[in-house]
Amino acid sequence: MKRKLISAILFAFTFPSFAQSNFYKLSIGAGAGLTQSFTEVRKHDFGLAGYGTIDYLFTPYLSLGLEFQKGEINGGDIHYEPDNRQFINGYTALSVNARISLGEIIDFNYNSLSGKLRGLYLGSGIGIIQNKMTGVRRYSLADPPVLYPGEDSSNDVFFPLNLGVNFFFPDREGFYRYTLNFNCQGNITMGEGLDGYDNSSQLKKSGNPDIYAFYSVGVKYSFGKMGLYKKTFRRL
Repeated sequence: MKRKLISAILFAFTFPSFAQSNFYKLSIGAGAGLTQSFTEVRKHDFGLAGYGTIDYLFTPYLSLGLEFQKGEINGGDIHYEPDNRQFINGYTALSVNARISLGEIIDFNYNSLSGKLRGLYLGSGIGIIQNKMTGVRRYSLADPPVLYPGEDSSNDVFFPLNLGVNFFFPDREGFYRYTLNFNCQGNITMGEGLDGYDNSSQLKKSGNPDIYAFYSVGVKYSFGKMGLYKKTFRRL
């Protein structure tokens, strides 16, 4: 009899269960970080940028939202870059991003490692970036100088790819209202405007898209209408 009782208790604790929890469906966030350019200009420099977000949460781990960025993307050096090129892009970007977190895919226990990593996510989207050159070198130091064509302002479509992690913190009522976010974003642009240089016959066109990365830290605040989230988890 004792063996049957012990077996029944162990079975109850190890058998998958369904958990229900409430969550806020809206989230706003802000943060800052470093940009890094990856263009035909060989020296990939860093710049500062900030961002703001607003997201709609279908579940705590599946979202769709808008992201606004503003800052600088820098690259090159007139003295050390082989073509004597240098640019500073005071950019503005707006994008739509979808994200899915590990917690949406796996069963987890809040007190286990899987529970702590449930905020690890991947994401992608599409957006428009407005490029504005606040500093760009249009000619080389050679004799005679080589002229580098391009636009001082332009708009390009870009595709953001996100890899990051959210750490959730409850409020006094126990709901997860506050989030600390670390994100690495790679942005692939469709155009020649990111560095201000439009490749011509003077410079061999690489055929590679202009890319910039954005490494950021931010905070998010969840609010609004509550949703009900059902998730399978294991007790042990």
